[in-house]
Amino acid sequence: MDNIINLRKRMKRKLDPMRYEHTLSVSFTCMALAMRYGYDLEKAELAGLLHDCAKHFTDEELILRCEKHGVLLDPADRMAPAVIHAKYGAWLAAHKYQIDDEEILEAIRCHTTGKPDMGMLDKILYIADFIEPRRNKAENLPQMRALAFEDLDRTMYEILKGTLGYLKKKNSFINPMTEQAYAWYEARMAERTAENEQEDPKGQELAAGILETTETGSPRAGYGKGEYRYGTGQRDGKAGYQRPAREKRRGRSGH
Repeated sequence: MDNIINLRKRMKRKLDPMRYEHTLSVSFTCMALAMRYGYDLEKAELAGLLHDCAKHFTDEELILRCEKHGVLLDPADRMAPAVIHAKYGAWLAAHKYQIDDEEILEAIRCHTTGKPDMGMLDKILYIADFIEPRRNKAENLPQMRALAFEDLDRTMYEILKGTLGYLKKKNSFINPMTEQAYAWYEARMAERTAENEQEDPKGQELAAGILETTETGSPRAGYGKGEYRYGTGQRDGKAGYQRPAREKRRGRSGH
């Protein structure tokens, strides 16, 4: 606990007030997700506290420091330097803040672009950075905040999909690693759909029928638009949110 308090103080000195508030919110969200999925709370908190530890440097400073300390940068990193703080942040976490846990370092390293087949902490930090309570710009935040506590892989897929759509709409440069991450999670979702169809073909037919009902508002199944979600039999009045078919909400006694 002393290490956590000390790191908070150091981050508060280094970061501007809004960035520090974001850092605290990400660390708390990381812990909440860690509790939900049975992950180590301290490691999740440390990853959240240090994920933006290099954010106070300018793009030019980050490039120079990476070159000085041997932090490898891809050509794509130099074309969109906003992601470089993640790689240099992992170096700082190891060499300045004495973090020697590779899971924490890797989560910091990939929290801006994502990557294929992310580990548990990688996903927790990436998602926490998107959904933390101080965020307020993404249109799908309410849906992602709910989905994050039910299905990490589907949340990764939806966030990456939305991120790519946003960047393409703005004609912004897209880091190839983000495209690779999206392709991996898109394939993962297709794989899970195929598994579901093999295990429960009738359930998939029912799911398709209910999904059609939610989109059209047809009285065929007896429910109005936006009332039932994707074959789960659970009400959800938020249009556009689909609860994953294979997972159920856990109660207080769940782990």
